Amino acid sequence: MADTIETVESEEAPALDPKGAAQTAETVAQALRSRIQRSDLAPGEWLREVRLCSEFGVGRSIIRRALRALSDDGLVDIVENRGARVSATTVEEVFDLYETRAALYGLATRFACLRGSDEMIQSLLVKIDRLLEQAETGVAAEDIIETSESIFGEMSECASADAQRMIASIRRKTRFHFSYVALAVNANGPGPYKFWRGVRAGLIERDADKAAQCARDILYYMQGEVARMMLARGPRARSDAAQAETPKAPRRAAGARSR
Repeated sequence: MADTIETVESEEAPALDPKGAAQTAETVAQALRSRIQRSDLAPGEWLREVRLCSEFGVGRSIIRRALRALSDDGLVDIVENRGARVSATTVEEVFDLYETRAALYGLATRFACLRGSDEMIQSLLVKIDRLLEQAETGVAAEDIIETSESIFGEMSECASADAQRMIASIRRKTRFHFSYVALAVNANGPGPYKFWRGVRAGLIERDADKAAQCARDILYYMQGEVARMMLARGPRARSDAAQAETPKAPRRAAGARSR
């Protein structure tokens, strides 16, 4: 499920021992990413450089690169002259990201049908069969995710360079929101496998419309699962988040007069 069971996929941060081997910006970012996914770091919580340097045993340059990577993923807001804090992702924002991702994945699948060589189509069918077999036998969610990401990655090779850049960007942004935690919860549920079978049939028939619609339906399934999970956690709506960011007017001192 291309994103179907997007939980901690191979991107999940390894356990980091501050006293262990030297950390890189990437491993620090992965560790923080995982904590944000698990809600160990709450929306609005400040990520102080001094504390992170001490915890991971690295210098500020590494911490800053890690925070910039998290900012690119949409997980952290970098506030000028104040530092970085965990983003308060809203249902609307994640919903919109998956809507965009669905459109782009449908595009990639369409191009695979229209432009992919017979060898590529055969490779995609083998991978889809592997994904369906993995689902049937109940393998680890991470393995299914790896297979699904490989499928969409290969499909995107048929798109233009501009389309590939858009796909990569939106994939990164959706990948580390609540999406990956979402399907781990439902790993034993029905999943979007009927849509994967539709993609398979569309590829065999070179039916671009059918394959593209089923690919979009996979992402719409994810969209619904993520939104459901976020609502269960009581996320803030956009208006609520904006209100939380609005600084309160300072109280006027007793006896002060309006000018």
